[in-house]
Amino acid sequence: MNPVLPRIAARNLLRQRKRTMLLAGAIAFGIMIVTLINGFAGAFIRNVSENFAYLMGGHVFVSGTEYSPSGRRISVIRDTAVIDEALASSGLRNLRVQKTSQVMATLIFEGKSIRQNLTGIDLGHSSMLRDRLMLLKGTWEDAAQPDALIISEKIAKKLNVLPGDKVIAQFQTITGQNNVGEFRIAGISVDSSFIGSIMAYVQLDYLNSLIGIRNGEYMSLGIMLDRLDRSGTAASALYVTMKSMGLQLFERKAAQDGNAMTPFQAMIREQTRERWEGTRYRVYTIDEILSQARQIVVALDTASVFILVVLFAIVMIGLSNTFRMAMFERIREIGTMRAIGVQRNEVRAMFLYEALFMALAGSVAGLLLAFLAMAGLSLITFDPQSPVFLILRNGHLSFSLPPLRALFNIALIAALTLAAVYAPANAASKLRPAEALRTVK
Repeated sequence: MNPVLPRIAARNLLRQRKRTMLLAGAIAFGIMIVTLINGFAGAFIRNVSENFAYLMGGHVFVSGTEYSPSGRRISVIRDTAVIDEALASSGLRNLRVQKTSQVMATLIFEGKSIRQNLTGIDLGHSSMLRDRLMLLKGTWEDAAQPDALIISEKIAKKLNVLPGDKVIAQFQTITGQNNVGEFRIAGISVDSSFIGSIMAYVQLDYLNSLIGIRNGEYMSLGIMLDRLDRSGTAASALYVTMKSMGLQLFERKAAQDGNAMTPFQAMIREQTRERWEGTRYRVYTIDEILSQARQIVVALDTASVFILVVLFAIVMIGLSNTFRMAMFERIREIGTMRAIGVQRNEVRAMFLYEALFMALAGSVAGLLLAFLAMAGLSLITFDPQSPVFLILRNGHLSFSLPPLRALFNIALIAALTLAAVYAPANAASKLRPAEALRTVK
């Protein structure tokens, strides 16, 4: 290919600066909108997973299930030493672990009642919960009391309670017996989207004593890693280690194709269909619990491609018409080039170079605008009580644009631009030199 053609193409674009800037601006706008959507989608699942991980106490979880003499399934880990040994032998490092138990209870205060999921943890030492749960009223020192209860602001309003008030909780023990317990409101937290409406936190030892779990036992172990993206690898390593130790395990497998269940739901269904002796363990990750949330990311990515194609379909019409006009404006110039020996394919390539340079310039400008917009949006501090707080990172919007996604968008824009310009470029290459030179504008 003639190396002079790219320089001629660049010169032609500079000769028509206003037209070039208008078309490149349209391309930049499309790229900017799509990049913002991709950036938001890229950070969406990470933020949701991280926020849920801190509220639930881990990236990777281990739980145990056994059958009672009466045939009732009980969620409990009794042999804590074997879990500690598995963690030590799995090769995992930089871990923070949190033991939890849970029960669905009815909270009652002065004639008002509401259903809540009581999560028992070590409130006095849980840095993971403190990092994500903001207290509007009460203190973490109060939360260290044995009968402490932390509820969300929404639930506190429904019950009309304040820190220091005592509430009654009705629930069933792990063996199915009805029981009650008394808790003192130690803190009222900011609602973290919908999860704040169903979760409350109490002391692990006190809750275990009420639901029939012996001292030192618990229902689930949460493992917090240094990075969320290590959760799948860490869970697999722990699973292999526990299996090599001869422990009974539910298989870590995805749901079948066409099944709307998450991998975690598929594992739970497997539990309901089988019987076993002793304790059988589950190893799962926060991503498996929230795998349906990834469908939102897929939908956003699909929507971004659709938006890009729709926006560019409009731009393509303008590009095609503009380059057709450019061909007629430069018809004598094209005739002169053909007369001095420029080949048809070189004339065509010259127009295509112009289109490619315009697409690349518009794409780069669009990416720069998108990055500036992301930087500006990430500076906005959202109200912790905002319904979108669960998808934020430390109260701010965050964006994560995979490089391959950006390259795909640029490649798609370039391909569509070349497709839009090919017809007028091909028509220009077919002009006869004599006819073109005789043309009067």
